[in-house]
Amino acid sequence: MSSVQQFFTSTDYLLSLPMIMLSLFAIGVLLIDLLLPAEWKRANAWTALIGLVFSAGAVAKIQSAYHLMESRGESARFVGFAGSVMVDRFAIYFFYLFLAGAAVAIMMSVKYLDIERENHGEFYALILFSVVGMMGMACGYDIVLIFISLELMALSTYVLVGFLRRDQRSNEAALKYLILGAFSSGIFAYGLSLFYGLSGSTNVRQIALKLEEHYRTNPNDPVAILALITVATGLFFKIAAVPFHQWAPDAYEGAPTSITGFMSVAVKAAGWVMLLRIFLYMLYPLRPVYLPMLIFVAIATMTGGNLAALTQDNTKRLLAYSSISHVGYMLLGLVAGTATEANTTGIKGILVYLLVYTFMNLGAFAVITSLRRRDIIGDNLSDLDGLMQKAPTEAILMLIFLLSLAGIPPLAGFYGKYFIFLSLVETGHYTLAAVAVLYAVLGLYYYLKIANAMLMRPAASPEPIAMSPGLRLALAITAIATVGIGLMPDFFIRAVNWSLNVPQAGSIANLIGR
Repeated sequence: MSSVQQFFTSTDYLLSLPMIMLSLFAIGVLLIDLLLPAEWKRANAWTALIGLVFSAGAVAKIQSAYHLMESRGESARFVGFAGSVMVDRFAIYFFYLFLAGAAVAIMMSVKYLDIERENHGEFYALILFSVVGMMGMACGYDIVLIFISLELMALSTYVLVGFLRRDQRSNEAALKYLILGAFSSGIFAYGLSLFYGLSGSTNVRQIALKLEEHYRTNPNDPVAILALITVATGLFFKIAAVPFHQWAPDAYEGAPTSITGFMSVAVKAAGWVMLLRIFLYMLYPLRPVYLPMLIFVAIATMTGGNLAALTQDNTKRLLAYSSISHVGYMLLGLVAGTATEANTTGIKGILVYLLVYTFMNLGAFAVITSLRRRDIIGDNLSDLDGLMQKAPTEAILMLIFLLSLAGIPPLAGFYGKYFIFLSLVETGHYTLAAVAVLYAVLGLYYYLKIANAMLMRPAASPEPIAMSPGLRLALAITAIATVGIGLMPDFFIRAVNWSLNVPQAGSIANLIGR
C-alpha cells in the first residue's frame, strides 16, 4: 500500500482528476452506445456533455486548492507524477478553453451526424479522448509526456476528420492529415531526442537550465540549432503556420463541419499551449537564435493565409486560410519584446486572441453547420446566398462573427488584435505593426465577401433552414461570448492576467512556470 501511495499521491489524483473524468465518460459513451437503439444515439452527446461538466468541476476543484494555497502565502503551483506534470494557472486557463470548445462542438454535431447517418458513440468518445491529450499537452512538464499527449490528441483527431466513412473528401482529408501529421511528429520527436542528448534529462526545467549553461559556453552549437529547428518545425505544423500549413485547408474541408470548428479552436489552442511552454520556457535561453525565424514565419503566415483566402469559394477552406492568417498575428505576440526577453503584453494578447477566437470561429462554423441538409453540403459560398431572406437571425449572427474575426470593435476579436499590435508598438516593432494592420484590412475584404453573399444576393434555394436545439444553443453561447467579451472585456482580461500571474510578476520569466 505504501508503494502505491509513493507513486500515486493525493496530489497526483487531484491533478489528473479532470483527465480521469473525461476518460471514464469516454469509455462510458462507448459502452452505453452498444446498448442504445439507433433512434436514441443522441443520448451519447448528453453523456459526453455531462463528462465535460464533471471535468470542469474537477478543474474548479484544482483552482480552489490554488486559492487556498495563495491565502496561506504558499507558492501556487502543483507538481505531480514525479515532476512530469505541472498544473499552474496557465494550464488551468487552457483546461477551461478546451472544455468550452469541446462542449460547443458537441452541441453542433448532433443533428449534423443524424443527417450524415453517422451518429455513433465513437465520435463523442474521440472528442473526449482528444481533450485528455490537450490537457496533457497543457500540463506536461516532461517532453515524453508532452509527446504522448500530443499523439493522443492527434490520433483522435485523424479519426474524427475521416469520420464520414462514405464521403470521399473526408477519407482523403484524413489520409493526408495522417501522413503529414506523422511526418511532422517524427521530426518533432527527433528534435526532442537531440535536446535530451544535450541535457541528459527529459524534464522541461532541467533542459532549460542545461540549455542556458550550454548557450553561454557554445552559442553556435550546430546540434542545438538543429534540435531547435526540428522542434520548431513540429510546433509550426501543429498550429498550421506557413510553410507547414498545407494540411489545414484539405483537413478543414473534408472533416465534418463541427469537427472543423473544433480543430480550428481547441486543437489549435492545444498546439499553442505546447508552443508557448516550449518557446517561453524550455527554449527560452535560445530566444536570440529563434527570434529571426519567428519573424519570418509570422510574416509568411500572414501573407500566405490572407492572400490564399482571397480566392476561395468554399467557406470551410476560406476560414481555414483565415485561421492560418490569425496564427501569423498571434506569432507576432511572441515576437514582441527584445532579443532576450518576450513582452508580457504580447503573451497576454495571444491568450486573449485564443479565447475570443474560440467563440467567434465556432460561431461561424455553427452557421455553416446549419446549412447542411440531405441534398446540400452547405460549405460553398453560394450556399450562403440570400441567407438574410431565409434565416435573418443566422445571417445577423454570421455577420457578427465575421466582423469579430476581422477585429472590428466593439466585438471580441478587436481585443486579440489590440493587445498584439500594442505589444509591437511598445517594443518598437513599428514596421511589423504596420504590416499586421495592413493584412487585417485585407482580411476584412474576404470576410465581407461572405457578408455580401448573405445580404445582397438572392436566395438560390427557397428551402428554409431548420435548426436543432443543440445548434441553437451553440449559436447562442458563441454569440453571447463574442458580443459580451467585446462589451465587457474586463472580467476576461483579468482572467488572462490571473493565468499569467501578471499582477504578481511582470517579468515573462515568471509567467509560464519558470
